[in-house]
Amino acid sequence: MSREGSPDEGEGYHAESHPLRPQAAAMLQVPGRLSISSSVSDLAAPIYVRQDSTVVRRPQPGFNARLAFAIAAAALGSSFQHGYNTGVVNAPQELIETWINETEEARTGQVVTSTKVTMIWSIAVSIFCVGGMIGGAITGIVADRFGRKGGLLLNNALVVVSALLQGCSKAASSYEMIIIGRFLIGINSGLNAGLTPMYLAEISPQHLRGAVGTVYQLVITISILISQILGLESVLGTSDLWPLLLALTIVPGLFQLATLPMCPESPKYLLINKGQELEAQRALTWLRGTIEVHDEMEEMRNEHENLKMVPKVTLTEMFVNASLRIPLVIAMMVMIAQQLSGINAVMFFSTRIFTMAQLSKENAQYATLGMGSINVLMTVVSLVVVERAGRKTLLLIGFSGMCVVTILLTICIVYVKPGVMWLSVISIILVILFVVMFAVGPGSIPWFLVSELFNQSARPTATSLAVAINWTANFIVGIAFLPIQEAIGGYVFIIFVILQALFVLFIYFKVPETKNKTLEEITAMFRQISYN
Repeated sequence: MSREGSPDEGEGYHAESHPLRPQAAAMLQVPGRLSISSSVSDLAAPIYVRQDSTVVRRPQPGFNARLAFAIAAAALGSSFQHGYNTGVVNAPQELIETWINETEEARTGQVVTSTKVTMIWSIAVSIFCVGGMIGGAITGIVADRFGRKGGLLLNNALVVVSALLQGCSKAASSYEMIIIGRFLIGINSGLNAGLTPMYLAEISPQHLRGAVGTVYQLVITISILISQILGLESVLGTSDLWPLLLALTIVPGLFQLATLPMCPESPKYLLINKGQELEAQRALTWLRGTIEVHDEMEEMRNEHENLKMVPKVTLTEMFVNASLRIPLVIAMMVMIAQQLSGINAVMFFSTRIFTMAQLSKENAQYATLGMGSINVLMTVVSLVVVERAGRKTLLLIGFSGMCVVTILLTICIVYVKPGVMWLSVISIILVILFVVMFAVGPGSIPWFLVSELFNQSARPTATSLAVAINWTANFIVGIAFLPIQEAIGGYVFIIFVILQALFVLFIYFKVPETKNKTLEEITAMFRQISYN
């Protein structure tokens, strides 16, 4: 009895020469990159076709060591900066404020007010987001001129300068060096937030795009947790070691400089932007670990040919052309939803909730670490289920769950009193549930969804706009939350409840499901919507 897909020519199959076979020898070694170790038998493997002309296709390319290496090189060296520099300033805040006070008094010879110290520290913290806005806004220019891989590598120059400035700030008695360093690492993180998801989406097989795209947020959660651990007083959170804590941001940068050069540039960028078909084949062969890349190459060629028939996408075109404007609005709204979901506000209130639950300062720190660990764990869960449940489903589950939890959390925050243990315990549980709901989808999906919604010519511009909007929303929440919270107290969370409900409605009615859809299918879908 014959087996489906068996390469037994005696059972109705005949071999066709693979179209890439003449170039197999050329692809065995990619100059300047890791060598391809596929066996000769693998390289010579033909595609088998039934005598009735039914093609028996090989399984879709799956996860392999080379793809994992490229993902690690791109994500660990980039999104680590985003997360680490978001969380690293929390633990040593009092230590650095004390040093700022002493430095300013030594300069002026006068007593410095706490208001001035707070203002200096606020600038140092918030300027990270300002840099992120700038980095996000120039993503498209960098991605087109230097490539995805090239842009990531050049971006590490900002890391080196920032680490040196922050690490030497105390020795130089200059808090200005921290401000400049935070600004530069903000630009770096804004660029990373656009370049890395773009690179990951373009090197991933179609059926793994969501899982690989989630890696960006996963590394952010891991790096925030690491910054919290290193910031403990028993590690680097001391008056002598906090400059080293800030300077450690150079480590992931050095890791990327050592590993990413061994990986290929995005095959889509090489073929569509640079017109280098052979280099694109070599890159794709390296990433898949096989020369059986004909289908993917053909899909990229089709996209390339289709793009030749349309004018180059400009910023004006993004807003004028309905087939581009609709996905752009979706991408920007999902980015805004991520930042206005209330995640930063809940993290801020968690300290107060833990204190009201009569936890000691040390135990409150460990409880915060526990929240960070749960965030990492649930992001891993999201990575596993995103290709099964789909993007839209996880976004709806995440925002709906956050909305319900925020309502209950508002009640607890408004009515919880010191000594009322059962309300405090419920509040802690609700904070944990909120983090779980955020990590399920809203935390990770926005970063790679924008890369799935646009073709190669529009992707850099769309990514620039979406990432810049994300950092702008982040900045607005950071600036506006505390004044509003001081004015209306725990009722500030009602604002987030309303926003979350609106986001759920928007996602339900406007956000399409992109799981397992080709770029042509997604583009055609928006073209049809724009005509209606």
